[in-house]
Amino acid sequence: MITQEVLSFLQLLESNNNRDWFQEHKSEFKVVEKIVKDHFQLLFDALKQHDDVDAIKIFRIYRDVRFSKNKQPYKTHFGGTFHRVKPQFRGGYYLQIQPNNKSFSATGFWDPNKEDLLRIRKEIEIDASELRDILNENALKSVWGDLQGEELKTAPKGFDRNHPDIDLIKKKQFIFTKSYTDAEVLSSDFISKVTVDFKAIKPYFDYMSDVLTTNINGESLL
Repeated sequence: MITQEVLSFLQLLESNNNRDWFQEHKSEFKVVEKIVKDHFQLLFDALKQHDDVDAIKIFRIYRDVRFSKNKQPYKTHFGGTFHRVKPQFRGGYYLQIQPNNKSFSATGFWDPNKEDLLRIRKEIEIDASELRDILNENALKSVWGDLQGEELKTAPKGFDRNHPDIDLIKKKQFIFTKSYTDAEVLSSDFISKVTVDFKAIKPYFDYMSDVLTTNINGESLL
């Protein structure tokens, strides 16, 4: 299981976010980093049992402060992404470990390119019924709740602001997030729980992958 020392180290780092302290505690960081990496690898292996994932990226603890007002040199969490096999399988998974009940997982489409975003919007404009059925399915909704993400204040260019599905058309992101308590993170079945949560998103991914690999007439682009 993910141990208390992982969360404790991150709490201390939050209170001592400077290079001198970090260098003095570098050996402790390496220990907790390995614990997290091992668990992220377990999650990756578990995901491969029910989805086509081909890569895992665990983000470095060091922050890029060059263009940020926040000059603290270190992140106070561990995060990793799990990539689906492209181009046929779209969407992705993310898990963040952070103390004080701030851990969470996320899934969906964070930053679709303009072509993909237009394709999704056009599909919704034509018929959003299948997508709405998926979003309202209890197996998904009971785990992930409502669809989230940034959206425009009004209709995007070329779309009717009075369209009955304008709430979906206005979205710039199509994501879901789920929070975890520290107790959940430290439990022996945490990775299994996250795996089950990610598995519940599969019908949504199947739908979006189908949309993004076909043209407006439903013809394959692959």
